Amino acid sequence: MKNEKAVIAAAGVIIGLIASMLVFFGNPVNMGFCIACFLRDTSGALGLHTAAAVQYIRPEIIGLVLGACAISLATKEFRPRGGSAPVTRFILGVFVMIGCLMFLGCPFRMILRLAGGDGNAIFGFVGFALGILAGVAFLKKGYTLKRSYKMPSLEGQLYPFMQIVFLVLLVAAPAFIHFSEAGAGPGALHASIVISLAAGLIVGALAQRTRLCMVGGIRDAVLFREWKLLLGFLAILISALAVNLILSAATGTSYFNPGFAGQPVAHTDGLWNGLGMFLTGFGCVLLGGCPLRQLILAGEGNTDSAVTVLGLMVGAAFAHNFGLASSAEGPTANGKIAVLIGIAVVAVIAVCNTRKKADA
Repeated sequence: MKNEKAVIAAAGVIIGLIASMLVFFGNPVNMGFCIACFLRDTSGALGLHTAAAVQYIRPEIIGLVLGACAISLATKEFRPRGGSAPVTRFILGVFVMIGCLMFLGCPFRMILRLAGGDGNAIFGFVGFALGILAGVAFLKKGYTLKRSYKMPSLEGQLYPFMQIVFLVLLVAAPAFIHFSEAGAGPGALHASIVISLAAGLIVGALAQRTRLCMVGGIRDAVLFREWKLLLGFLAILISALAVNLILSAATGTSYFNPGFAGQPVAHTDGLWNGLGMFLTGFGCVLLGGCPLRQLILAGEGNTDSAVTVLGLMVGAAFAHNFGLASSAEGPTANGKIAVLIGIAVVAVIAVCNTRKKADA
């Protein structure tokens, strides 16, 4: 793309605007977009966990995948590939989700929490950056999950088709689908299906064209001194902050609340906010991208990323079925143990898949 940095920055501005407006139209505060939270809600709606407060098939996820799929088909970038350590990627996905739900958000929501004034996200960002640095250290030593292979077209189409099935279930709302009741919690707060789906389609298309990835941005800055992807997330932060301030002035409702205590769907334990995002950053480097990037790649036909996303959904189910997810009151004892186990498991995966470059 010509003038790539300007395009990435412009996409970031649009995405930040959309994320803040989703809150205005009904999404939870500081959660216009959160890949971890929305996959968790979808898992609950499908009955994978029974936490009544977080059950809803999120149209934003459907839109992200279908938007990326449509653009990749139009630009002939839909390339079904897979077979690169799928079980390892599934396990990494599980633990990345556990890290996210310790912090109560993915890297995307971390930026939106900062734009909403949530100081707790600073601890998350520090842990996230340190986790990425840990992963980069292994990349420099030769970490790899080996190459992927060309797959039949149908194989790459299955995950996008699954999103169409989810959309039908969302609209039809059959009895076996579980939705949070009004007032029950974050799962009951959402913009209309049309608005949410449209937002997902636009962001999915923009993310596919610009390759936006928070993990990739920090990784590339460290390895190659290339800052263009981080520029996109800086643009998201500035845009979302500006919209939050404008909405606060225009509506009399505060969309920007600077501080640490009393933040929506957040806790103030800085250590575990940091450790949760350390696990997320570490695991995402080994996967090759953040949860947002994994969804976009799945939309492009990458079956390894589709397996990773399924791991994220199963991780969300584990987190809520076994009391691993944090709440506004703070992290649970089970959650702390799970994060420490996750860091150890991810480190073992990194060591076992690191080979001298000459032997790789």
